[in-house]
Amino acid sequence: MAGDLVFWSSYTQGPRAEYLKEMADRFMKDNPEVSITIENFSWAEFYTKWTTGLASGQVPDISSALPYHVVEMIDAEALAPVDDVIDSIGRDRFYEAALLEGQKDGVSYSVPLYSHAQVMWYRKDVLKENGLEVPKTWEELRATAEKVATPQLYGLSVPFGSNDTMGVRFLNYYVRSAGDNLLKDGKANLTSPAAIDGIKYWVDMYKAVSPEGSINFNVLDQATLYYQGKTAFDFNSGFQISGVAATSPDLLPEIEAAPLPRMSADDPIYGAESSYQPMVIWKNSEHQEEAKAFLETLYQDDDYIRFLHSVPVGMMPVLKDIVENPAFLADPTIKANMKSYEVINEVIPMATAIGMNDGPNIQAGILVNQGVVESMLQDIVLNGTPVEEAAASAEKQLNEMFEAAGA
Repeated sequence: MAGDLVFWSSYTQGPRAEYLKEMADRFMKDNPEVSITIENFSWAEFYTKWTTGLASGQVPDISSALPYHVVEMIDAEALAPVDDVIDSIGRDRFYEAALLEGQKDGVSYSVPLYSHAQVMWYRKDVLKENGLEVPKTWEELRATAEKVATPQLYGLSVPFGSNDTMGVRFLNYYVRSAGDNLLKDGKANLTSPAAIDGIKYWVDMYKAVSPEGSINFNVLDQATLYYQGKTAFDFNSGFQISGVAATSPDLLPEIEAAPLPRMSADDPIYGAESSYQPMVIWKNSEHQEEAKAFLETLYQDDDYIRFLHSVPVGMMPVLKDIVENPAFLADPTIKANMKSYEVINEVIPMATAIGMNDGPNIQAGILVNQGVVESMLQDIVLNGTPVEEAAASAEKQLNEMFEAAGA
């Protein structure tokens, strides 16, 4: 094996970046004729980098990505198939849904590296002080959030910022709990009874229990309030634990995850959104063999477990056997948050990225990334536009975008 590889990584923070550098250094030591240069970019920078670089041929050999990036990369025929890598690691070890997000016509173009799922986070101490149980339904959440709210504590922050994807994420929770989807048969589905009810629910919750400024919140604004102990409830992945640990460590014993609310307490637990963070090999790479060999090394049990432990409970295994691996479960953070770990682990295989229930599609990326749903929610709140009118307009706008994209 020989060649100079370029690896674009958006895992720029501390332990994760250090792990990838260590693995690259080890691979180069074992393969002296191979050089790996890691270039770090934020996710926003990465998207610009690869979309502009593709036109000029300036793309890497291997990179991290997001599920919605992979859809566009596949559509642009920019990626090399990686079924051989998956088979070498062990196809049966992966969750089926994790592989589905990177497939087209039965061919895999990405390998998931880790997973996480959206769940409901709550403050145990706040519920105990108020003599309340963990809400199981949307109406119970509404009532509980209103009861626990004080001048120092918001019941729940409801984020509608148009520069992020939180509005569509929150709406998706509600719609999925009703057994519906925001995409149906390749078209936007914002005017169904479930979608209309969901829009009304979140607008009402924003007015009743949320900070006024959350109409412009992005994901970091939203999460920071919970990290600081200023909200009783939030929706997020297991990354909440590391965020609270870094910001308000005294609160760690008081946070816990529960399944997403349902329409009825008797409804089964469901998954609304799981994310399987992928790795890809680029079609233009002159060193695909070397890139694939390096990618495989990231999944060796001991090393893979060390990687997951860099953000315990936040980064969950995509390999089913690792979930029960004693060495993986021995991490102190996992042991201290076992209930939350079990809640997240249960729902991961139940869901996909938003809009990808039937596999990768361009419409999902447009739905999530173009801010149409968020602008719709802001229009309803700020301008008083009737829900049905705003929903119909947003649905029409999305479908026109889908058509323009050739979807």
